[in-house]
Amino acid sequence: MKPQKAAGFQSLNEGIGVFNAKEKHLLIPQMNRNVSHLFAGALRSFDIHARVLETCKDLDLGREYTSGKECLPCLITTGDILYFLKKERNRLGEDFNPDNYIYCMPESDGPCRFGMYNKYQRIVLDSFPELRGVKIGSLTSRDGYSLDGMLEGESIWKFRKAAYFGILVGDILNRIAWRIRPYEIEEGLTDQFIERSMRVIADSFEANGSENNFNRILDHVEEIIEEGKTIIDPAIQRKPLVGVVGEIFIRSQNEANQDLVKTLERHGAEVVVASIAEWVNYTSYNRMRDARTDLRLNIKQLRPRQVIRNLKSIFDFGKNFYYQQFMQTRSYKRLRSSIDIAEDHKVAHLEKMLDREDVFSFDVGTEACLSISGLIAYAGQGFNGVVNVYPFTCMPGTVTSSIAKPLMNRYRVPYLDTPCDTGLQPGREGTVRTFMYQVYQHFKRNGRKN
Repeated sequence: MKPQKAAGFQSLNEGIGVFNAKEKHLLIPQMNRNVSHLFAGALRSFDIHARVLETCKDLDLGREYTSGKECLPCLITTGDILYFLKKERNRLGEDFNPDNYIYCMPESDGPCRFGMYNKYQRIVLDSFPELRGVKIGSLTSRDGYSLDGMLEGESIWKFRKAAYFGILVGDILNRIAWRIRPYEIEEGLTDQFIERSMRVIADSFEANGSENNFNRILDHVEEIIEEGKTIIDPAIQRKPLVGVVGEIFIRSQNEANQDLVKTLERHGAEVVVASIAEWVNYTSYNRMRDARTDLRLNIKQLRPRQVIRNLKSIFDFGKNFYYQQFMQTRSYKRLRSSIDIAEDHKVAHLEKMLDREDVFSFDVGTEACLSISGLIAYAGQGFNGVVNVYPFTCMPGTVTSSIAKPLMNRYRVPYLDTPCDTGLQPGREGTVRTFMYQVYQHFKRNGRKN
């Protein structure tokens, strides 16, 4: 594939948006292996041909079509989509039709560069004449990542519920892996078990998702938990707990963070990473919160039309948010009776803790408000150490770092910053070992969360 020297930009309006995914191949970036595959399984239950892209197979391709000023997730996802389309074009030859593909790249408003990924990647795809027909499906945080428009008909609410549940169960499967792997009877058994389990649950989503038969899916998860508990060696004592927050892509993708979780586990930690569902919950919560703020202003200014619009927004986002919280609470309660995985944070509770500390505010927005409050939650729950992982030069990650260091010093909880780029960091092993020494000292003095 050879790019043209000049590219038109009219497709920034025409080639990015929400498109009907029926009879198209919906290409999903692998932000987290378990979550992405279960999300795809949920979509396939509605006859959407969802496919999860291989990741980090050709970082050089990503580097070639980025300048180095973009943050790491942009480089990785650009390389992933170009690598897939190159392989697909070679495989299909003359039968390759770019109009058959929708590349899913959500966005967020605010100062984060994530909001510009799909625009930049649209320009990159347009530089290849044979790829201009590939659409970029862009869900946005402005409407809480609503899936409206991807599917037609009365099943859209079932569609949205199944998609969210796929993300939720993917997070739970991650937490099962983090609970079992530090105590496995034989090295490598957990990874094999989780990979096999992920395929089973993805098939269960494909069979049950369209009917929202979530109890049947949770039945399969419970069966998997019972099998997973046989991998745990009861003779191994519980280890210190380390909580990880940060930029959602980097903290969730093992390749992007250079297997940070396994590195910490290798040095004696049990790790819990902030979930992907937390961000989805936050977008619904924040939009409901914004609508309430606008409502108070419009009532004062006697604007009846805007008041009606605000009330509708509060209802729509509130319905999504409270449903998501209900399913999250219900699912964790049921599964935690079988295995003591870490419960997920509640977004409203995170805001209250942040207000109490008075060091940041949800009014500012960005992922920093979740990361800072998440660190406070981990410290308050008795975790023995906390880590902030983010792309090198990431603004929300840097803001989190500047606030979290003195805050964790006050809490007397060991803290580690882990900025990531594509290069190997020669001092990282020593930094992690030093951090884990501090974690063990905290563990000896204070014990760990029950």
